[in-house]
Amino acid sequence: MILPIVAYGDPVLKKKAVPIDRKHPNLKQFINSMWDTMYAANGVGLAAPQIGESIRLFVVDGSPFSRDNNLDSVEKHELKTFKRVFINPNIISYSGPQEAFNEGCLSIPDVREDVMRQTTIEIEYYNENFKHITEEFSGIAARIIQHEYDHIEGLLFTDRLGSLKKKLLKTKLAQISRGKISPDYLMRFPNKTSIG
Repeated sequence: MILPIVAYGDPVLKKKAVPIDRKHPNLKQFINSMWDTMYAANGVGLAAPQIGESIRLFVVDGSPFSRDNNLDSVEKHELKTFKRVFINPNIISYSGPQEAFNEGCLSIPDVREDVMRQTTIEIEYYNENFKHITEEFSGIAARIIQHEYDHIEGLLFTDRLGSLKKKLLKTKLAQISRGKISPDYLMRFPNKTSIG
């Protein structure tokens, strides 16, 4: 089921999400709805807070990046099969240099900015079957995970921008919050006012 994506300004996006266990109600259906919602919006990642649930869960599918001609063949091949469910994840370590990459977010349509992140992470998490996994990721995969991990920590990519960039985006972010945009996917706006 496709669910509305929560827009910038909703308090759920600023809350630190809570862990869940395997008995979490309707978890399988919820994860399926997250996939449906993410694909309907042409995303590569979606965190539960983005659909209004403040729980430590996100899904990623990096396969669209496997067609990026700027990446080497090894990374393109890895991204082709990079599809995961992360439940109660914990990033154990960050390593490698910090690199800039132009990021966007389904909760902040039509805003893209360069964000600095480290190139490699080690993360432990549970998959959709509650199997405990520890893995290392680098490059685009590590970046997608860090972006979604920020969501369950109550952070948005705009929080990682410098003060001047934030100031320049202030009006645009206020318009998103009030629903004064026309996204091509289903959204819920926290400060939308109806007329009449």
